[in-house]
Amino acid sequence: MSLESELSSVRRDVETANGLPNAHYTDLRLFEEEKRAVLFAGWSGLAVASDVPEPGDAIPLTFLGMPLLLIRDKTGHVRVFNNTCRHRGMILVDVPRRIDGAIRCPYHSWCYATDGRLVTTPHVGGPGQNTHKSINRDELGLIELRSHIWRDVVFINVSGDAAPFEQVHADLMDRWQEFDQPLYHGGADSRFQLHVKTNWKLAVENYCESYHLPWVHPGLNSYSRLEDHYNIAKPGAYSGQGTRVYRQLRGHNEEVFPDFSALSPSWNEGAEYIAVYPNVLLGVHRDHAFAIVLEPLGLEETVEHVHIYYAVPRTDEAMRAKNATQWKTVFEEDIFVVEGMQRGRHAEGFDGGRFSPAMDGATHCFHDWVAGRIEANRAARRSEAAE
Repeated sequence: MSLESELSSVRRDVETANGLPNAHYTDLRLFEEEKRAVLFAGWSGLAVASDVPEPGDAIPLTFLGMPLLLIRDKTGHVRVFNNTCRHRGMILVDVPRRIDGAIRCPYHSWCYATDGRLVTTPHVGGPGQNTHKSINRDELGLIELRSHIWRDVVFINVSGDAAPFEQVHADLMDRWQEFDQPLYHGGADSRFQLHVKTNWKLAVENYCESYHLPWVHPGLNSYSRLEDHYNIAKPGAYSGQGTRVYRQLRGHNEEVFPDFSALSPSWNEGAEYIAVYPNVLLGVHRDHAFAIVLEPLGLEETVEHVHIYYAVPRTDEAMRAKNATQWKTVFEEDIFVVEGMQRGRHAEGFDGGRFSPAMDGATHCFHDWVAGRIEANRAARRSEAAE
């Protein structure tokens, strides 16, 4: 059976659909196809703007093999460039640092402003000649990727042709409109990474559903029970889960984190956890929020970059540490699950599995979206080949 026909079973209604075939988790050729069709074609999470808090801050990153530079320019605008000199392709910045003047290539000293403009080309016309008629600096600035910041996450569109972020995610931005207010990163004690031996999609799939709570998160399930949760699904954009029972963290004197302002009463005890396709996991509560950016390192390896935010710029240090530890414990409980599913995907004859119509709708929504992106990419390639 061809891969194209196998995807048709993924796109059926949740009652009869199968999950994505094994090859989408174990085959390098399909990993490369998904890189183009899913991760490069849409709005993927790269990092958070809090990684570059001050003008001139610059961090080199790699996204699926692409060397990128995350930088806050001198005007305070966060940008994403290819971390590559336009002269001979040399890497420009190899460690996080503050750019006090210009971005200088260590090879031939071509220099770029923090907004990407090429500003100096030493000896390009010969010794002592810093210009040449064939070198048009206006045409040789750093290559900038389309980017958009929402909830501090820096989303990038590598292909350059996705619909505007605000259009793609208008429904979710409206759903969480009440939380459209300042977010304050908790700092060093509110960020951590988890390295997991799994395909990035399995981390999304697991996050989307609450079905596993009683067995994987018994502590969490003791007060925010399976029956307190509900499914969230917006075909083509996002899916996840919500709870009607959120219990605030309390300090030694019963103190709590300050709330975000003017929230509806439903958020007094409610919270939502949504996967923004393809690779960003977000959570909102009355008194804090988090963002998880999934970094696919390869076919079977992913890094989860976790960041926790608050409604005010300064919160109690001990409580922040306690909150981070609590969430890290919850997320670590999922590691054996996503790694176990990855190993299970090497089983010959496994057909992608079935979905519980009552419990797995959000996960099926993600599978259907991935399959749709791949089918659209294949159709476009066939059309180009036929021309």
